Order: sequence, then C-alpha cells, then structure tokens
Amino acid sequence: MDSKYEIIIYWSKEDEGYIAEVPELAGCMADGNSYAEALQNVEVIIAEWIETAKLSGKSIPEPKGKLMYA
Repeated sequence: MDSKYEIIIYWSKEDEGYIAEVPELAGCMADGNSYAEALQNVEVIIAEWIETAKLSGKSIPEPKGKLMYA
C-alpha cells in the first residue's frame, strides 16, 4: 500500500521501539523494532482503519500531505 497520509515515526525509549502515528486518522498508530517495520505495520493499520470506518459509515478524511513545517 502506498498511503498518502502523513506518517510520523519516532523512537520511543519507554516502549523500546519505533512508533508510527497517522495524525489525520484518529488513534491510528503502530510500532516496530525498526523504522522500516514500524512503517510497514502502520500501512496495514491505515488500511484496517479505513476499512473499519467504511463498515461503520464514518467519514474518511482526505489526505492533506504534510501538516506542519519544522
């Protein structure tokens, strides 16, 4: 899957792993032992988030791309 949603990936010392968050999809996040694994896992979760929203009749936000500037 090639998601168009912004994904933020960071190291979590507390969790001892990488965390991947999708700010545009409430509660959509995943983790992994490596950056690549976190990215791969969150792509699966994005697809599941969208599928669940469709099944429950909830709206799915359009991807906006980069949300913030550093």
